[in-house]
Amino acid sequence: MKTIAVAGTFDTKGKEFLYVKELIEELGLKTYMINTGVFNSEIEVDVSNKEIAKEAGYDIEDIVSRRDRAMATEALSKGMELLIPRLYAEGKFDGIISFGGSGGTSLVTPAMRALPIGVPKMMVSTMASGNVSQYVGTSDIIMMPSIVDVAGLNKISKTIFKNAVLAIAGMVGMADKIKEVEEDEKPLIAATMFGVTTPCVDFAKEYLEERGYEVLVFHATGTGGKTMESLIDAGFFKGVLDITTTEWCDEIVGGVLGAGPNRLEAAGRNHVPQVVSVGALDMVNFGPIDTIPEKFKSRNLYKHNPTVTLMRTTVEENIKFGQKIAEKLNASFGKTVLILPLKGVSMIDAPDQPFYGSKEDEALFDTLKNNIDKDKVNIVEMDNNINEKAFAQRAAEELIKMLEV
Repeated sequence: MKTIAVAGTFDTKGKEFLYVKELIEELGLKTYMINTGVFNSEIEVDVSNKEIAKEAGYDIEDIVSRRDRAMATEALSKGMELLIPRLYAEGKFDGIISFGGSGGTSLVTPAMRALPIGVPKMMVSTMASGNVSQYVGTSDIIMMPSIVDVAGLNKISKTIFKNAVLAIAGMVGMADKIKEVEEDEKPLIAATMFGVTTPCVDFAKEYLEERGYEVLVFHATGTGGKTMESLIDAGFFKGVLDITTTEWCDEIVGGVLGAGPNRLEAAGRNHVPQVVSVGALDMVNFGPIDTIPEKFKSRNLYKHNPTVTLMRTTVEENIKFGQKIAEKLNASFGKTVLILPLKGVSMIDAPDQPFYGSKEDEALFDTLKNNIDKDKVNIVEMDNNINEKAFAQRAAEELIKMLEV
Protein backbone atom coordinates (compact mmCIF):
# COMPACT_ATOMS: atom_id res chain seq x y z
CA MET A 1 0.00 0.00 0.00
CA LYS A 2 1.33 3.43 -0.96
CA THR A 3 2.02 6.02 1.73
CA ILE A 4 1.70 9.80 1.66
CA ALA A 5 3.68 11.90 4.13
CA VAL A 6 1.60 14.69 5.66
CA ALA A 7 3.88 17.40 7.03
CA GLY A 8 2.95 20.60 8.78
CA THR A 9 2.33 22.58 11.92
CA PHE A 10 0.05 20.18 13.75
CA ASP A 11 0.23 22.33 16.89
CA THR A 12 -1.71 25.18 15.25
CA LYS A 13 -3.63 23.42 12.47
CA GLY A 14 -4.44 20.06 14.02
CA LYS A 15 -8.02 19.70 12.86
CA GLU A 16 -7.12 20.72 9.31
CA PHE A 17 -4.34 18.13 9.06
CA LEU A 18 -6.58 15.46 10.59
CA TYR A 19 -9.12 16.26 7.88
CA VAL A 20 -6.45 15.74 5.20
CA LYS A 21 -5.32 12.51 6.87
CA GLU A 22 -8.88 11.17 6.80
CA LEU A 23 -9.29 12.08 3.12
CA ILE A 24 -6.11 10.24 2.19
CA GLU A 25 -7.05 7.14 4.16
CA GLU A 26 -10.55 7.12 2.65
CA LEU A 27 -8.81 6.64 -0.70
CA GLY A 28 -7.11 3.49 0.57
CA LEU A 29 -3.67 5.03 1.11
CA LYS A 30 -1.58 5.18 4.27
CA THR A 31 -0.41 8.40 5.94
CA TYR A 32 2.93 9.22 7.54
CA MET A 33 2.40 12.14 9.91
CA ILE A 34 5.22 14.67 10.47
CA ASN A 35 4.81 17.53 12.95
CA THR A 36 6.81 20.62 11.97
CA GLY A 37 5.14 22.77 14.62
CA VAL A 38 7.14 24.49 17.34
CA PHE A 39 5.00 22.81 20.02
CA ASN A 40 3.86 19.25 20.53
CA SER A 41 0.57 18.12 19.05
CA GLU A 42 -2.29 15.97 20.26
CA ILE A 43 -2.25 14.23 16.88
CA GLU A 44 -0.47 10.89 16.89
CA VAL A 45 2.63 11.38 14.78
CA ASP A 46 5.26 9.25 13.10
CA VAL A 47 7.90 11.99 13.31
CA SER A 48 7.86 14.58 16.10
CA ASN A 49 9.17 18.12 16.08
CA LYS A 50 11.77 17.00 18.61
CA GLU A 51 13.15 14.42 16.17
CA ILE A 52 13.21 16.98 13.36
CA ALA A 53 15.13 19.57 15.37
CA LYS A 54 17.54 16.94 16.68
CA GLU A 55 18.43 16.01 13.09
CA ALA A 56 19.88 19.52 12.70
CA GLY A 57 21.59 19.48 16.09
CA TYR A 58 18.99 21.45 18.06
CA ASP A 59 16.97 20.74 21.20
CA ILE A 60 13.44 21.97 20.50
CA GLU A 61 12.51 22.02 24.20
CA ASP A 62 15.47 24.26 24.99
CA ILE A 63 14.50 26.59 22.14
CA VAL A 64 10.87 26.72 23.30
CA SER A 65 11.95 27.53 26.86
CA ARG A 66 13.79 30.56 25.50
CA ARG A 67 10.74 31.58 23.46
CA ASP A 68 12.95 31.98 20.41
CA ARG A 69 10.49 31.34 17.59
CA ALA A 70 12.96 32.38 14.87
CA MET A 71 15.50 29.80 16.05
CA ALA A 72 12.75 27.18 16.32
CA THR A 73 11.72 27.77 12.72
CA GLU A 74 15.34 27.59 11.58
CA ALA A 75 15.93 24.36 13.49
CA LEU A 76 12.81 22.69 12.11
CA SER A 77 13.47 23.82 8.54
CA LYS A 78 17.08 22.61 8.58
CA GLY A 79 16.06 19.38 10.28
CA MET A 80 13.36 18.69 7.69
CA GLU A 81 15.78 19.31 4.85
CA LEU A 82 18.12 16.66 6.27
CA LEU A 83 15.53 14.19 7.53
CA ILE A 84 12.98 13.99 4.71
CA PRO A 85 15.34 12.69 1.98
CA ARG A 86 16.62 10.02 4.37
CA LEU A 87 13.11 8.90 5.33
CA TYR A 88 12.16 8.71 1.66
CA ALA A 89 15.27 6.64 0.90
CA GLU A 90 14.26 4.30 3.73
CA GLY A 91 10.87 3.77 2.04
CA LYS A 92 8.77 5.51 4.69
CA PHE A 93 6.60 7.33 2.13
CA ASP A 94 5.98 7.66 -1.61
CA GLY A 95 4.89 11.31 -1.83
CA ILE A 96 4.51 14.32 0.45
CA ILE A 97 1.84 16.97 0.99
CA SER A 98 1.75 20.03 3.18
CA PHE A 99 -0.14 23.29 3.52
CA GLY A 100 0.56 26.58 5.22
CA GLY A 101 1.08 30.30 5.04
CA SER A 102 4.46 31.89 4.44
CA GLY A 103 5.91 30.29 7.57
CA GLY A 104 4.58 26.79 6.97
CA THR A 105 5.59 26.96 3.31
CA SER A 106 9.13 28.01 4.24
CA LEU A 107 9.37 25.16 6.74
CA VAL A 108 8.52 22.31 4.39
CA THR A 109 9.54 23.33 0.86
CA PRO A 110 13.33 23.10 1.51
CA ALA A 111 12.77 19.44 2.44
CA MET A 112 10.63 18.91 -0.66
CA ARG A 113 13.38 20.42 -2.83
CA ALA A 114 15.85 17.95 -1.34
CA LEU A 115 13.81 15.01 -2.64
CA PRO A 116 14.59 13.52 -6.06
CA ILE A 117 12.86 14.80 -9.18
CA GLY A 118 9.73 12.72 -9.76
CA VAL A 119 8.75 12.17 -6.13
CA PRO A 120 5.24 13.69 -5.81
CA LYS A 121 5.38 16.95 -3.82
CA MET A 122 2.28 19.08 -3.17
CA MET A 123 2.35 22.39 -1.27
CA VAL A 124 -1.00 24.11 -0.67
CA SER A 125 -0.03 27.67 0.20
CA THR A 126 -1.29 31.20 0.62
CA MET A 127 1.89 32.20 -1.24
CA ALA A 128 1.16 30.17 -4.37
CA SER A 129 -0.42 32.95 -6.42
CA GLY A 130 2.76 35.07 -6.39
CA ASN A 131 6.43 34.50 -7.22
CA VAL A 132 7.19 31.03 -5.84
CA SER A 133 10.78 30.70 -7.07
CA GLN A 134 12.14 30.92 -3.50
CA TYR A 135 10.01 27.92 -2.53
CA VAL A 136 10.22 25.77 -5.67
CA GLY A 137 13.77 26.52 -6.79
CA THR A 138 14.71 24.02 -9.51
CA SER A 139 12.53 21.22 -8.13
CA ASP A 140 9.16 19.85 -9.29
CA ILE A 141 7.10 20.97 -6.29
CA ILE A 142 3.48 21.59 -7.20
CA MET A 143 2.33 24.83 -5.56
CA MET A 144 -1.44 25.03 -5.20
CA PRO A 145 -3.12 28.31 -4.14
CA SER A 146 -5.09 27.87 -0.95
CA ILE A 147 -7.49 30.70 -1.96
CA VAL A 148 -8.35 31.28 1.72
CA ASP A 149 -6.31 30.99 4.89
CA VAL A 150 -5.29 27.39 5.50
CA ALA A 151 -6.32 27.69 9.16
CA GLY A 152 -9.98 26.80 9.38
CA LEU A 153 -12.26 24.25 7.76
CA ASN A 154 -14.91 25.84 5.58
CA LYS A 155 -16.59 25.25 2.25
CA ILE A 156 -13.71 26.68 0.23
CA SER A 157 -10.78 25.27 2.24
CA LYS A 158 -12.34 21.80 2.29
CA THR A 159 -12.71 21.90 -1.48
CA ILE A 160 -9.08 22.95 -1.93
CA PHE A 161 -7.80 20.31 0.51
CA LYS A 162 -9.87 17.63 -1.22
CA ASN A 163 -8.53 18.57 -4.66
CA ALA A 164 -4.96 18.63 -3.36
CA VAL A 165 -5.40 15.19 -1.80
CA LEU A 166 -6.92 13.81 -5.00
CA ALA A 167 -4.00 15.20 -6.99
CA ILE A 168 -1.26 13.69 -4.85
CA ALA A 169 -3.21 10.46 -4.36
CA GLY A 170 -3.42 10.18 -8.13
CA MET A 171 0.31 10.76 -8.52
CA VAL A 172 1.19 8.23 -5.83
CA GLY A 173 -1.56 5.66 -6.23
CA MET A 174 -1.68 5.52 -10.02
CA ALA A 175 2.07 5.59 -10.64
CA ASP A 176 2.21 1.82 -11.16
CA LYS A 177 -0.51 2.00 -13.81
CA ILE A 178 1.79 3.83 -16.21
CA LYS A 179 4.69 1.99 -17.74
CA GLU A 180 7.96 3.19 -16.25
CA VAL A 181 10.37 5.03 -18.54
CA GLU A 182 13.07 2.54 -19.44
CA GLU A 183 16.40 3.54 -17.99
CA ASP A 184 19.21 4.21 -20.43
CA GLU A 185 16.92 3.94 -23.45
CA LYS A 186 19.02 6.69 -24.99
CA PRO A 187 21.91 8.61 -23.42
CA LEU A 188 20.63 12.02 -22.29
CA ILE A 189 22.39 15.22 -23.36
CA ALA A 190 21.68 18.64 -21.82
CA ALA A 191 21.85 21.67 -24.11
CA THR A 192 21.39 25.40 -23.53
CA MET A 193 19.58 27.70 -25.93
CA PHE A 194 18.38 31.27 -26.30
CA GLY A 195 16.23 32.73 -29.07
CA VAL A 196 19.36 34.12 -30.75
CA THR A 197 21.18 30.75 -30.66
CA THR A 198 18.21 28.59 -31.65
CA PRO A 199 19.47 27.59 -35.13
CA CYS A 200 22.75 26.33 -33.68
CA VAL A 201 21.11 24.25 -30.97
CA ASP A 202 18.46 22.91 -33.36
CA PHE A 203 21.16 21.75 -35.82
CA ALA A 204 23.24 20.16 -33.05
CA LYS A 205 20.20 18.53 -31.47
CA GLU A 206 19.17 16.96 -34.77
CA TYR A 207 22.72 15.74 -35.39
CA LEU A 208 22.98 14.13 -31.95
CA GLU A 209 19.53 12.55 -32.08
CA GLU A 210 20.25 11.00 -35.48
CA ARG A 211 23.15 9.25 -33.74
CA GLY A 212 21.15 7.78 -30.88
CA TYR A 213 21.22 10.49 -28.22
CA GLU A 214 18.28 12.27 -26.61
CA VAL A 215 18.76 16.02 -26.17
CA LEU A 216 16.97 18.03 -23.48
CA VAL A 217 17.10 21.76 -24.19
CA PHE A 218 17.16 24.34 -21.40
CA HIS A 219 16.49 28.02 -22.08
CA ALA A 220 19.27 30.17 -20.65
CA THR A 221 16.90 32.37 -18.66
CA GLY A 222 18.41 32.04 -15.21
CA THR A 223 15.99 29.40 -14.02
CA GLY A 224 16.88 27.26 -17.03
CA GLY A 225 20.59 27.29 -16.25
CA LYS A 226 20.00 26.60 -12.56
CA THR A 227 17.69 23.70 -13.39
CA MET A 228 20.17 22.15 -15.81
CA GLU A 229 22.97 22.40 -13.24
CA SER A 230 20.84 20.71 -10.58
CA LEU A 231 19.88 17.87 -12.94
CA ILE A 232 23.53 17.35 -13.90
CA ASP A 233 24.31 17.05 -10.19
CA ALA A 234 21.45 14.52 -9.90
CA GLY A 235 23.12 12.32 -12.51
CA PHE A 236 20.62 12.63 -15.36
CA PHE A 237 23.04 13.46 -18.18
CA LYS A 238 25.84 11.70 -20.01
CA GLY A 239 27.03 14.87 -21.70
CA VAL A 240 26.44 18.63 -21.85
CA LEU A 241 26.27 20.90 -24.89
CA ASP A 242 26.45 24.27 -23.14
CA ILE A 243 26.22 26.44 -26.24
CA THR A 244 24.53 29.41 -24.55
CA THR A 245 26.34 30.82 -21.52
CA THR A 246 24.63 34.23 -21.69
CA GLU A 247 23.43 34.00 -18.09
CA TRP A 248 26.90 35.19 -17.06
CA CYS A 249 26.17 38.55 -18.73
CA ASP A 250 23.20 39.13 -16.44
CA GLU A 251 24.99 37.74 -13.39
CA ILE A 252 28.04 39.97 -13.82
CA VAL A 253 26.52 43.15 -15.28
CA GLY A 254 23.19 43.12 -13.44
CA GLY A 255 20.52 41.95 -15.86
CA VAL A 256 17.37 40.07 -14.96
CA LEU A 257 18.33 36.54 -16.08
CA GLY A 258 21.34 35.64 -13.96
CA ALA A 259 21.74 31.99 -12.97
CA GLY A 260 23.79 32.53 -9.83
CA PRO A 261 27.51 32.21 -9.06
CA ASN A 262 27.63 28.42 -9.49
CA ARG A 263 26.70 28.28 -13.17
CA LEU A 264 29.14 26.19 -15.27
CA GLU A 265 30.23 24.04 -12.33
CA ALA A 266 28.09 20.89 -12.28
CA ALA A 267 29.44 19.11 -15.38
CA GLY A 268 33.04 19.68 -14.39
CA ARG A 269 32.40 18.68 -10.79
CA ASN A 270 30.69 15.44 -11.84
CA HIS A 271 33.16 14.41 -14.58
CA VAL A 272 30.46 14.84 -17.24
CA PRO A 273 31.91 15.56 -20.72
CA GLN A 274 30.99 19.07 -21.84
CA VAL A 275 31.27 21.24 -24.91
CA VAL A 276 30.96 24.89 -23.91
CA SER A 277 30.54 27.95 -26.12
CA VAL A 278 29.87 31.66 -25.72
CA GLY A 279 26.35 31.93 -27.09
CA ALA A 280 24.62 35.29 -26.56
CA LEU A 281 27.44 36.80 -24.50
CA ASP A 282 26.76 39.92 -26.56
CA MET A 283 23.68 40.80 -24.52
CA VAL A 284 22.35 41.65 -21.07
CA ASN A 285 18.61 41.15 -20.53
CA PHE A 286 16.15 43.61 -19.06
CA GLY A 287 12.38 43.98 -19.01
CA PRO A 288 10.39 46.65 -20.89
CA ILE A 289 12.55 49.50 -22.14
CA ASP A 290 11.25 51.90 -19.48
CA THR A 291 12.65 49.60 -16.77
CA ILE A 292 16.27 49.96 -17.90
CA PRO A 293 18.41 51.33 -15.02
CA GLU A 294 19.36 54.96 -15.55
CA LYS A 295 23.09 54.17 -15.77
CA PHE A 296 22.48 51.98 -18.85
CA LYS A 297 20.09 54.20 -20.81
CA SER A 298 22.82 55.60 -23.09
CA ARG A 299 24.06 52.11 -24.07
CA ASN A 300 23.33 50.22 -27.29
CA LEU A 301 19.81 48.91 -26.55
CA TYR A 302 17.65 46.64 -28.68
CA LYS A 303 13.92 46.23 -28.13
CA HIS A 304 13.55 42.49 -28.66
CA ASN A 305 9.82 42.65 -27.92
CA PRO A 306 7.54 44.80 -25.70
CA THR A 307 8.63 42.95 -22.55
CA VAL A 308 12.32 42.24 -23.30
CA THR A 309 15.07 44.79 -23.91
CA LEU A 310 18.62 43.69 -24.73
CA MET A 311 21.80 45.68 -24.05
CA ARG A 312 25.02 45.14 -26.01
CA THR A 313 27.95 44.15 -23.82
CA THR A 314 31.16 46.19 -23.84
CA VAL A 315 34.82 45.22 -24.31
CA GLU A 316 35.42 45.57 -20.56
CA GLU A 317 32.43 43.38 -19.74
CA ASN A 318 33.49 40.71 -22.22
CA ILE A 319 36.90 40.54 -20.57
CA LYS A 320 35.12 39.83 -17.28
CA PHE A 321 32.98 37.12 -18.91
CA GLY A 322 36.07 35.48 -20.36
CA GLN A 323 37.84 35.50 -17.01
CA LYS A 324 34.85 33.98 -15.23
CA ILE A 325 34.23 31.24 -17.81
CA ALA A 326 37.93 30.36 -17.83
CA GLU A 327 37.89 30.13 -14.03
CA LYS A 328 34.92 27.74 -14.10
CA LEU A 329 36.27 25.52 -16.89
CA ASN A 330 39.75 25.34 -15.38
CA ALA A 331 38.16 23.81 -12.25
CA SER A 332 36.64 20.96 -14.26
CA PHE A 333 37.48 17.35 -13.45
CA GLY A 334 35.95 16.03 -16.66
CA LYS A 335 36.61 16.26 -20.38
CA THR A 336 35.94 19.78 -21.62
CA VAL A 337 35.99 21.48 -25.02
CA LEU A 338 35.56 25.23 -25.48
CA ILE A 339 34.38 26.05 -29.00
CA LEU A 340 34.58 29.66 -30.20
CA PRO A 341 32.53 31.13 -33.11
CA LEU A 342 34.91 33.77 -34.47
CA LYS A 343 32.25 35.47 -36.63
CA GLY A 344 29.70 36.22 -33.95
CA VAL A 345 28.17 34.82 -30.77
CA SER A 346 24.50 35.31 -31.63
CA MET A 347 21.99 35.92 -34.40
CA ILE A 348 22.27 39.68 -33.93
CA ASP A 349 26.07 39.69 -33.55
CA ALA A 350 26.72 39.59 -37.28
CA PRO A 351 27.41 42.18 -40.02
CA ASP A 352 24.49 44.60 -40.48
CA GLN A 353 22.90 43.37 -37.24
CA PRO A 354 22.35 45.63 -34.18
CA PHE A 355 24.88 43.96 -31.87
CA TYR A 356 27.69 43.30 -34.33
CA GLY A 357 30.91 43.98 -32.43
CA SER A 358 34.22 42.53 -33.57
CA LYS A 359 36.18 44.37 -30.85
CA GLU A 360 33.90 43.10 -28.08
CA ASP A 361 34.07 39.53 -29.39
CA GLU A 362 37.82 39.69 -29.86
CA ALA A 363 38.24 40.81 -26.24
CA LEU A 364 36.16 37.81 -25.13
CA PHE A 365 38.04 35.31 -27.29
CA ASP A 366 41.49 36.63 -26.38
CA THR A 367 40.67 36.60 -22.66
CA LEU A 368 39.50 33.01 -22.86
CA LYS A 369 42.52 31.84 -24.86
CA ASN A 370 44.91 33.61 -22.48
CA ASN A 371 43.28 32.29 -19.29
CA ILE A 372 42.17 28.76 -20.13
CA ASP A 373 44.36 25.93 -18.83
CA LYS A 374 45.17 24.13 -22.10
CA ASP A 375 46.05 20.95 -20.19
CA LYS A 376 42.43 20.73 -18.97
CA VAL A 377 40.43 22.34 -21.75
CA ASN A 378 40.71 21.84 -25.49
CA ILE A 379 39.96 25.05 -27.43
CA VAL A 380 38.43 24.80 -30.90
CA GLU A 381 38.17 27.95 -33.03
CA MET A 382 35.67 28.05 -35.89
CA ASP A 383 35.57 30.73 -38.57
CA ASN A 384 31.76 30.84 -38.39
CA ASN A 385 28.90 32.62 -36.72
CA ILE A 386 27.52 30.51 -33.88
CA ASN A 387 24.33 29.75 -35.84
CA GLU A 388 26.01 28.34 -38.93
CA LYS A 389 25.45 24.65 -39.49
CA ALA A 390 29.18 23.87 -39.65
CA PHE A 391 29.70 25.30 -36.17
CA ALA A 392 26.75 23.39 -34.70
CA GLN A 393 27.88 20.13 -36.26
CA ARG A 394 31.44 20.55 -35.01
CA ALA A 395 30.17 21.20 -31.48
CA ALA A 396 28.08 18.01 -31.62
CA GLU A 397 30.97 16.01 -33.07
CA GLU A 398 33.32 17.15 -30.31
CA LEU A 399 30.83 15.99 -27.68
CA ILE A 400 30.31 12.62 -29.36
CA LYS A 401 34.09 12.09 -29.51
CA MET A 402 34.35 12.55 -25.74
CA LEU A 403 31.33 10.34 -25.07
CA GLU A 404 32.53 7.45 -27.24
CA VAL A 405 36.08 7.24 -25.90
